[in-house]
Amino acid sequence: MNAIPNPIPARHRGLNRAEICDQNFIEHVREWNGNVRAAPLPDQPVLPGSGCSAAAFFDLFESQLISRHLDLMARVLRVKNKVFYTIGSSGHEGNALVARLTRHTDPAFLHYRSGAFMAERFRKLPGMDPVMDSALSFAASKEDPASGGRHKVWGSKPLWVLPQTSTIASHLPKALGTALAIEQAPRIGHELPVPADSIAICSFGDASSNHATAQTAFNAAAWTAYQKLPAPVLFVCEDNGIGISVKTPGGWIERNFSERRDLDYFYADGLDLATGYADVERAAEHCRRTRRPTFLHLRTTRIMGHAGTDFEIEWRSIEELVQVESGDPLLRSASIALESGLFSKETLLAHYEAIRARCFAAAEEADRRPKLEALDEIMRPLAPYTPDSVAREATRSDYAQRRLEVFGGEAKLPENQPPKHLAIQINQALHDLFCKYPQALLFGEDVAQKGGVYTVTKGLHKAFRNKRVFNTLLDETIILGLAQGYANMGMLPIPEIQYLAYFHNACDQIRGEAASLQFFSNNQYANPMVVRIAGLGYQKGFGGHFHNDNSMTALRDIPGLVVGCPSRGDDAALMLRTLAALARVDGRVSVFLEPIALYMTKDLFDAGDNQWLFPYPAPDQAMVLGEGRVYEQQADDLVIFTYGNGVPMSLRAARSIEARHGWKVRVVDLRWLVPLNEAFIAEQARSAKRILVVDEGRHSAGVGEGIITAIVESGSGSKPLQRVVGADTYTPLAGAALAVLPADADIVAAAANLERAR
Repeated sequence: MNAIPNPIPARHRGLNRAEICDQNFIEHVREWNGNVRAAPLPDQPVLPGSGCSAAAFFDLFESQLISRHLDLMARVLRVKNKVFYTIGSSGHEGNALVARLTRHTDPAFLHYRSGAFMAERFRKLPGMDPVMDSALSFAASKEDPASGGRHKVWGSKPLWVLPQTSTIASHLPKALGTALAIEQAPRIGHELPVPADSIAICSFGDASSNHATAQTAFNAAAWTAYQKLPAPVLFVCEDNGIGISVKTPGGWIERNFSERRDLDYFYADGLDLATGYADVERAAEHCRRTRRPTFLHLRTTRIMGHAGTDFEIEWRSIEELVQVESGDPLLRSASIALESGLFSKETLLAHYEAIRARCFAAAEEADRRPKLEALDEIMRPLAPYTPDSVAREATRSDYAQRRLEVFGGEAKLPENQPPKHLAIQINQALHDLFCKYPQALLFGEDVAQKGGVYTVTKGLHKAFRNKRVFNTLLDETIILGLAQGYANMGMLPIPEIQYLAYFHNACDQIRGEAASLQFFSNNQYANPMVVRIAGLGYQKGFGGHFHNDNSMTALRDIPGLVVGCPSRGDDAALMLRTLAALARVDGRVSVFLEPIALYMTKDLFDAGDNQWLFPYPAPDQAMVLGEGRVYEQQADDLVIFTYGNGVPMSLRAARSIEARHGWKVRVVDLRWLVPLNEAFIAEQARSAKRILVVDEGRHSAGVGEGIITAIVESGSGSKPLQRVVGADTYTPLAGAALAVLPADADIVAAAANLERAR
């Protein structure tokens, strides 16, 4: 019996699909036998009826070829350890249309398959080289102008492409936030760094559109549009029909997005420059003109696999791979180039090879450029801090007249009032910051007319109106996305997360996005903000776990983040001034963790003693980052390290310990939880005879481990030392809550254990 001939050429059964796609293009050009038209003039349609001119097509096609050859180069040089990133853009080269039809001043948050977009946007400014810049990034050279060699990211400061490391659409909320910030700035008299009619561009894959983070951005965009508020964001869904190996059901993106009433849907064929041009143009123009959230469904494909390590032949049939590769958009672009008469076969192949040579030459040169090696050099942009400049800004008090207007006269200034408790002094400090910074915005759930769940923001809305103090929808991810958007446009966002437990829902907006931007942009971009979070326990069991969350590990694990936790009102005011200055001067992201149980606390030892009320510090005072507060500096029999609720607890326990053991007790309020001031901890531990660490966090994941490590590494670890800490459990309801948290009696008992350990 005769064998049936295999219709798939032998070379198609090889493993290296990159080589096959490369050869496909060359053979397609050589074998093309269509009719050739008279070459159009530069401003004429590249093909009859196309919205794309010949000149535009020439540029777009070249951008596609640059993107493709960067991908091919990466696959070849990866095995030689000259390239360290192989997630390519092959099949997505149609996104060059989006770059062509928008401006370089439209802030862009890009999908990782955006090589052609970047190559095309590079045309917007003279003297820039997309090939060399990309090669430096692929090679992880410290001369990479986007990240300084810290990651392969698509980014450019002059081109307003904010570097992304997102792979699961976590950049969508901040893209929406940036669009809203563009509209917000004129309402508060803030000068934008981009033109007022700019739009925010955000691209992502069809698989990522299903992610909760993406869906929350779409929902918030529609929620905004439903209220007739401008939100000029262009969501670009690059639909290649597959997420790594999981296929998107055919028609799903159109079905899911085409009929959303407050998300305007457009479709464009990104596989065909001649036909897709006009549809992309319509979508971009619609977004810019109407200022409405716009969803551009861009048809793409994915060839050469998800990345260089994705051997699709192991899980997709040869027949399927060949079919996918036959839809390569560069084959269609080559046909347009030949049919239009802009290229002959010979000139097109010569152009193709010239770009290949250019990409390889750039890659070889990039490989010779220096790499990051020293730890301090790697970490330099992670947490910039200029203490003298921050101190000057924190103590700047040149807004006296505005304070008089807001507070209602000299007699009503907070520093002229009797001592107050924590909630009121945070409120007064926020009023002060709003007087000082006209670009400051405060937003979150219930913060406006209601004044917050605990009235901490009471009066701010009345004083500064809805354009600066406003409620958001109930979505922590969007709250933190908005904060990043406002920061991108030069404002000072002060978002509120209502409870610490709610932060965990949206942690990646800080961990993966806001706090990482300075690092991955080599300090060219920053997301300066002060995130206020009400948290910690001791609310006498009210609300259970969600209102008594003592899990701080998620905060302490974020590189570059600053976390402050006051225990008293005057400290809170001083710390807020420092954090605001840190944001303005050094672009830092910080969290201000406010102990709910201390908001209204007035007494320390006995009912009515008013010993936890403090005078409001004058506006020319601030606190140095990392500076702790020491009670009874000369006492050395026992030193207690603590923070937050632990401070008044430890002060009360100190009385009992002194009465019982005759010890002089020093209480050290760290105030700053991230980064811990290890030198300060070591200094306080050095003169101590005994040490207690009182940590209201959890036994296996609090702050105490860091404190004890600092003590041990300073050489004081041999001294008698104990830790009083919360249990490894969720906080239950009612009185049972107090059983899982440290108490005054636990501190006294720990001191007794130290006495017995002598």
